[in-house]
Amino acid sequence: MKSVATLDGMAIPYDFEHAPGHLIRRAHQLAVAIFMDEMADFEVTPVQFAILNALMDTPGEDQVTLAGRVAFDAATSGSVIGRLELRGWVRREVDPLDKRRKLLWVTPAGEAAADHMKRIVSRVQARIVAPLEPADQAQLVGLLTRLVAGHEARSPDPAAG
Repeated sequence: MKSVATLDGMAIPYDFEHAPGHLIRRAHQLAVAIFMDEMADFEVTPVQFAILNALMDTPGEDQVTLAGRVAFDAATSGSVIGRLELRGWVRREVDPLDKRRKLLWVTPAGEAAADHMKRIVSRVQARIVAPLEPADQAQLVGLLTRLVAGHEARSPDPAAG
């Protein structure tokens, strides 16, 4: 159902069901549901996987920098990393040069789990875009990449866009 918004006192029809923000939120819900379905055996969230995966690329990275790389709140990332640490997948140490910083490494058990998860995540990505034709899948990824990059270029805080 179309709602009505006002602009300078004029009524303007507003199609909420086709609003970009609403559609992005719904697509995110679907993507998370598919991820959780496929990854049920690992009991891992998309953010936990992103942190684990990013950390494999940059062992010894500090917690704040890692949070920025996965576009996640640095304060909240500490608890996410703590859960990965409890599972024995991540090792966290105080930086000997700066006691305020925590440096992170993926453990051998974490690396083995992440390698297995990566194969499943490929299936997750395919399921997310499965309703689209291959050309539309590529276009969607291209448009989302440009959308995110455009907002990140405008703001030092990627979440602020």
